[in-house]
Amino acid sequence: MTLKMALAGIPFGGGKAVIIGDPGTDKTEPLLEAFGRAMDALEGRFVCGEDVGTTPEDMAVIHRMTPYVAGRPDTTGDTSPATGEGVFHALRAAVVHRTGQNDLAGLRVAIQGVGNVGSTLCGHLAAHGAELFVADANDEAVGRAVDRFGATAVSTEEILGLDVDVLAPCALGGVLNDDTVPALKARIVCGGANNQLAEDRHAGALAAQDILFVPDFLANAGGVISGTSPFLGRDAAAVAAGVAAIYDTCARVLDLAETESITPNAAAERLVEETLATRRAG
Repeated sequence: MTLKMALAGIPFGGGKAVIIGDPGTDKTEPLLEAFGRAMDALEGRFVCGEDVGTTPEDMAVIHRMTPYVAGRPDTTGDTSPATGEGVFHALRAAVVHRTGQNDLAGLRVAIQGVGNVGSTLCGHLAAHGAELFVADANDEAVGRAVDRFGATAVSTEEILGLDVDVLAPCALGGVLNDDTVPALKARIVCGGANNQLAEDRHAGALAAQDILFVPDFLANAGGVISGTSPFLGRDAAAVAAGVAAIYDTCARVLDLAETESITPNAAAERLVEETLATRRAG
């Protein structure tokens, strides 16, 4: 999260808070309120926001106990659209870097996970003429993507190994691992899921297969750009500009990686270290 914040130009560190349980059966208002009380004890040193298993409405419940909550319905609301849009900008930058072409018409993209972020990405890609292949454990989500965007549904077992131009992991983390990386046929991997690499070494494994990997903490920063905006006094125009700037940041990272013969992950981390060093010095 700190890597994500720094690359996005947000003057915060980063962390994750987790409530362990099944959101479908264990999530209750008293539980969320208890979490809010725990958050409030940190006195603003940590600000929570929606993520997997939570909604803006859940943030409103937590907000009863603490002001340190992002992504509420009365502020930014659902940050998923900003996340999906940011992934789209990063994907465009990766395609331009890899192919030299800015036209996405006919680009074949496999999207693993078509929840809020993945479906937003589908919308942007479909509007630019890309050919979409989608998979999700939720059959209804797949059906919506097929109906709305003309996507082709494939199985969750098949999606990672499709012969496509771009693979966009937009589900859970750890998807790029010893079992999946050797089977990839996509030339670019750029998606919205967090922590896509099972281990750091898998960045090198992707490079060894000539697969261009966009670090997830770069591509999916749109959500934190949106979610932190009330705390930074940034209006909707500033948020839109910040999300659009993910394109330029991605291009800069990929250019640095190519120039220095390092992975995009290493290039992004180098830029983060430079940013943090500047802030510490200031």
